[in-house]
Amino acid sequence: MCARKAKALRAAFIGAGGIAKPHLDALARIDEVEVVALADVNTKVMEEHAEAYAIDSSGLYTDYKKMLAKVKPEVVFVCTPNGLHAPASIAASKAGAHVMVEKPMAMNAREAKRMIDAAKKARKKIICGLQFRFDPKTQFLKKQVDAGQLGNIMFGRVQAMRRRGIPNWGVFGQKELQGGGPMIDIGVHALEMCHYVMGSPKPIAASGMTWTYLGDKPSDQIECLWPNWDHKNYDVEDLAVGHIRFDNGAVIHIESSFIAHIEPTSIMDFQLMGTKGGCKWDSSTVSTDQHGYMIDYKPTYNTPGDFNENFYRKNRNFIDHLLYGAKPIAPTEDGLMVQQMLDAIYQSADKGGKEVRISP
Repeated sequence: MCARKAKALRAAFIGAGGIAKPHLDALARIDEVEVVALADVNTKVMEEHAEAYAIDSSGLYTDYKKMLAKVKPEVVFVCTPNGLHAPASIAASKAGAHVMVEKPMAMNAREAKRMIDAAKKARKKIICGLQFRFDPKTQFLKKQVDAGQLGNIMFGRVQAMRRRGIPNWGVFGQKELQGGGPMIDIGVHALEMCHYVMGSPKPIAASGMTWTYLGDKPSDQIECLWPNWDHKNYDVEDLAVGHIRFDNGAVIHIESSFIAHIEPTSIMDFQLMGTKGGCKWDSSTVSTDQHGYMIDYKPTYNTPGDFNENFYRKNRNFIDHLLYGAKPIAPTEDGLMVQQMLDAIYQSADKGGKEVRISP
């Protein structure tokens, strides 16, 4: 790797809401990037970020297309609601910028393919912001699988569950703008890191079911962390489950909820079972057999750390990929496969649980 440069890339954001902040915090620590512009319909949040991150007020825009035309950034971070991922990313690629787009990559796989095609046509890079695969626990388990400690992976169980966790901000309950509910919002995190750790096999079919039973009702009856969500416009699922088959014979079962009667009140985890061993993400535990004994082991470090560090790691990898040719840990191909799995689960649910084939 060559010597690192100072302020080599002029960066801009399309979307300056909540998810933009950890990106901005991360980029403030990366010398090769200077954030020069923000585009968002919320001028107040842009002004707050401009003051906090020393962005000149001339770089604040309410129209991202005008921002792209006038600022001509070299790299763009798309941090909008899901419904704007595709148009914003495609516009940024056409404007000559590399793109980091937040998860999920798009509303569906069709949009994701268009985003990839636009970047290729412009000869620019596009990366999906799958931050959970940069977590130390994920990386530890990935190394164990790659070293053959688990043998051939047969089965994965994925959970991204909340007991009462519908966001009371943003548009998380509106299918037209988000594409779905917990499966596409938080299920994507646990699914992508499980799929990554097991070696990113090609999905070939999926089935699923979804249920809505409380999210479209007022929240004032039960105490919870985020009360008074927009139940009147809520048309996504409360609970979703899915079953995904892969070309290597492996299977993933996934469960995701905004509202489910579970204990504990929040779960983000996955478990893998292989021919020689298994693993569990939350505890960083590998279970196997050694010298006639069943044995569990985990790393001696105990540093899950600040979740926002994952944003630094993913942005550091992105910039190293752009400037120094580093291998991307979250390639767009992975983002597309995850999108295909989500699409198939939702499509199956619409068909009463009938299995849906996943096209290449």
